[in-house]
Amino acid sequence: MRSRNDAAPPARPLRVVHLTAVPGMLLFLQGHLADLAAHGFEVTVLSSPGPLLDRLAAAEGVGRVGVPISREISPLSDLLSLARLVRALRALRPDVVDVHTLKAGLLGIVAARLVGVPVRIYHVHGLRHVTTTGLRRALLRTCERLTSRLATRVLCVSRSVARAALAEGLVPAGKTSVLLGGSIAGVDAAERFVPPGAGARRAARADVGLPPDARVLGFVGRLVRDKGVAELAAAWRALRESHPDLWLVVLGEREQGDPIPDALYGSLAGDPRVRLAGYDRDTPRWYRAMDVVVLPTYREGFPVVPLEAAAMGLPVVATEVPGCVDAVVDGATGILVPPRDVPALTAALRAYLDDPALRARHGAAARARVLRDFDQRPMWNALRGEYQRLAAGAARGARTPARAAGQAAG
Repeated sequence: MRSRNDAAPPARPLRVVHLTAVPGMLLFLQGHLADLAAHGFEVTVLSSPGPLLDRLAAAEGVGRVGVPISREISPLSDLLSLARLVRALRALRPDVVDVHTLKAGLLGIVAARLVGVPVRIYHVHGLRHVTTTGLRRALLRTCERLTSRLATRVLCVSRSVARAALAEGLVPAGKTSVLLGGSIAGVDAAERFVPPGAGARRAARADVGLPPDARVLGFVGRLVRDKGVAELAAAWRALRESHPDLWLVVLGEREQGDPIPDALYGSLAGDPRVRLAGYDRDTPRWYRAMDVVVLPTYREGFPVVPLEAAAMGLPVVATEVPGCVDAVVDGATGILVPPRDVPALTAALRAYLDDPALRARHGAAARARVLRDFDQRPMWNALRGEYQRLAAGAARGARTPARAAGQAAG
């Protein structure tokens, strides 16, 4: 029995590690990381090293550890990364490891299991295998199953992805869930993503070098095949002829993985009414110049672009694939079309371009839905609460065997 002079040991902060392959993925967690730190958590971001990782950790007020992790499968490199992750996690001694994306997820979960981290969360941001075939598809599905089974909790970013993963037997039903309405961390619709006032859209266009009276179609995302850039280009070619005041803004960069053909990129770069704006974190200044946002993607988890656009009061034309069906309400906040269907994509975009009242009505409904279902604060609270609940459960489970052993000995 503890005497009056025996003070209980102070509770140490809950240690949480967010682990990704590349620092860019951590940008979706901006605000959430600082929120955890503000609530007394000891937070570390672990990803491939670089200036972006350093800047993000400093801005959020959290720790950082750099471990090189390639995005593609590379056996020798992956074994070296695994050894480094084991060493890093052993030094950090986290209570919770939250891994993001499949490649970093598998390595991170295996390392956390080897080290004995009690709470291992696999955050499923999408299913990479759905656009692959053959041996690669089988390998990706196997990795999904292994990562999910070694995790103690699987959090899917959307209900449609959870349904697809469960239907294929990739994740265990008993430990898989979706927090609130889905997404990774909601969207800041109160301060950052706010619709422009009257006349401000014209000024926004002038600010980014577009004609003030133009109609503007916007695409925000990685310039890869899976994002439907070929279908976007085909729809654009049809629309630009019938809408001489129409401009296309493309915000994003080409990537080596799943690259679009050089000829396709060249056709966009050579069009005088296409703005290839590259990578720009200040997306609101571009959204303010747009009339419609398009995402003709082949696969998603829960795309953040439709939520950002919706918060800005913009309708979205997207594809009817998992993730997009959670982000866009067809016929109410946007229009969903079949993937790879250029005529349907063109018709949906034309409907918005030719009907300002429809754009305004769906844009207003989209913002109202974001404010109701995807505000950042409730999502941060839910994720923080999940960490606390799982860590407390793991601690109780660890104490139970020791208490039982003590009673047996007595």
